[in-house]
Amino acid sequence: MRHVLDRPVWSALTTRQRTFAEGSDLARRYRPSIIPFAAAATDDPESLHALGRLVSAGETVILAQAENIVLPPALVATMTADAVQMIAGQGLRTVADHRIEQLTRQDAAEMLALASLTKPGPFTLEALSLGEFWGVKIDGRLAAMAGERMKQPGYSELSGVCSHPDFRGGGLARLLSLFVANRIIARGEVPYLHAFANNAAAIKLYESIGFRLRSGMNIAMVQRAG
Repeated sequence: MRHVLDRPVWSALTTRQRTFAEGSDLARRYRPSIIPFAAAATDDPESLHALGRLVSAGETVILAQAENIVLPPALVATMTADAVQMIAGQGLRTVADHRIEQLTRQDAAEMLALASLTKPGPFTLEALSLGEFWGVKIDGRLAAMAGERMKQPGYSELSGVCSHPDFRGGGLARLLSLFVANRIIARGEVPYLHAFANNAAAIKLYESIGFRLRSGMNIAMVQRAG
């Protein structure tokens, strides 16, 4: 039986985040202004054809799932990568730091600039609509942030973890990862996250704070063929 996190995009868009979805019972995607993630319900031809119809000419959409990715004829992959999906248990160390503050839409431009510089994953000005984001500011500058993205029944994704190069080495990514993960646990949910399989430093960091491997993941950036 498929785990709810095996196709996390599909699970999110058919349950807790269905209000952010475009598509049908065969394939869905987040609205383009939010994040460029899409998924088919299954790998049958009808679902894959529906997935292809969701991608407009000239745009790039991201697919992420535990199973091998099968593309419809309408789509081609411009990049593929191996990733890991990690989940946390209940015994994470709690943290408290007066510098941590909730980020709001007033911070969105600075958040986007930080994400564009550090590239923690797809991030848009509408990312705040998916979940809370928290950050640390130093001398009035956003030094680091972390937040929540996809949500499925019983699970919430830790995402957008990044630190400005000027402030790296101070443990801010660790601090904020623990802080956000503990907030998810406090709601009775399980925190999970994704990292590229070749990002040994990030995986080591997440393992050190209590995350463990749940599954390998396949990632593909796709566009319309031709």
